[in-house]
Amino acid sequence: MAAVTSSRPYHVIIFGATGFTGQFVVEEVARTAAESPGGSPLKWAVAGRSRQRLEDVLSRAAGRLSMPELRTDIEIIVADVSIEESLAIMCQQGVVILNCVGPYRFYGEPVVKACVENGAHYLDISGEPQFLERMQLEYHVKALDIGVYVIGSCGFDSVPADLGVLYTQRQFKGTLTAVESFLKISSGPEGFSGHDATWQSAVYGFADSGSLRQLRKKFGHKPLPVVGAKVKKRGFMFFSKEIAQYAIPFMGSDPSVVKRTQRFLYEEQQQSPVQYSAYVGVGGLFSVVKLFCGGLLFWFMVKFSLGRKLLTMFPSFFSFGMFTKSGPTTKQIEDTCFSLTFFGEGYSESTDPSQGRPNAKICTQVIGAEPGYVVTVSTLVQAAVTLLDELHSLPRRGGVYTPGAAFHKTSLIDRLQNHSVKFSVKRCE
Repeated sequence: MAAVTSSRPYHVIIFGATGFTGQFVVEEVARTAAESPGGSPLKWAVAGRSRQRLEDVLSRAAGRLSMPELRTDIEIIVADVSIEESLAIMCQQGVVILNCVGPYRFYGEPVVKACVENGAHYLDISGEPQFLERMQLEYHVKALDIGVYVIGSCGFDSVPADLGVLYTQRQFKGTLTAVESFLKISSGPEGFSGHDATWQSAVYGFADSGSLRQLRKKFGHKPLPVVGAKVKKRGFMFFSKEIAQYAIPFMGSDPSVVKRTQRFLYEEQQQSPVQYSAYVGVGGLFSVVKLFCGGLLFWFMVKFSLGRKLLTMFPSFFSFGMFTKSGPTTKQIEDTCFSLTFFGEGYSESTDPSQGRPNAKICTQVIGAEPGYVVTVSTLVQAAVTLLDELHSLPRRGGVYTPGAAFHKTSLIDRLQNHSVKFSVKRCE
């Protein structure tokens, strides 16, 4: 573990430790600190608005992990996203800030700003493309100048997809030109559930999708070159032979994040860009009907302020129980897992990509435990540890990056292999 400077007493500070996801991050950081080899242990603290609630979180973690020392040895920092001075004081004490306070479109920017201004690296678990891309537009140059890394989407959105594409590129013998990914989430008898905060992010994200298109114009990017054959987009809903169920385009941040990584690798590393499409399985015909009816209602309601208010007030009703204000139960988390399968095509080593159709295929897979509160916290914490240990392997000397762009020369994939996220090559059917 990298040494903590005399002016920064903590390697990691978890901001929003009392939130639903933040509590899981606390436990994962505690486990990771316990794994640290002797000599230079991971030093960490928790931060949030309420000292009492932070004490309660540490007490619960101490009980669950049988680590009584957490009640007394972990520092508590009181910081509020609406009080700039408190964020500055927090950021001055940590090398890396893990921001777990969402929705990020409402609460994320003050933390990014405080990190950049006070020299702390920033990681979050945002799955909100508008926030992520706006932070890149507005803070990349500032972060680069001061030597700070701002790395969003370090959770399930979008580490498995982003690093999964990079892993597929590395395993492919030749020039990989296109990848389609298919996400399957499997759950036990109690089903799969997510927390209300994720639902809120989706509601406001879809409601403001027009702003994202305007934001992207400000970058002035030229389209990435299409190497080889252009991949045809699938329909809104189709039966996928690849995963033997109906599928729809994945609505999260994965396509946005992967494209930003591919642009970085093309512009900065002169790597051939990969076309990417992401899909998610929705099950059989009954699930299709339920999704269609719920989707129509959702799209109609997000257009109006009253509709958005109702959607956020009654997440369980409008999401058919998939998102709740209480979040998933322990049993639901234990019984849930995911698989993300990548189907790639390209040109073998001896073939010119400008000539003819792709002549080679590859299939890879990323599998893991429950995505929202097990894999997300694992990828976030391992990203933080990688940043601390392998700062020299990150691009330039700072800036705003995707996980793939930031960590493509590090051991993050190998670290994840040991922490509930497995990458492997599959036989193509």
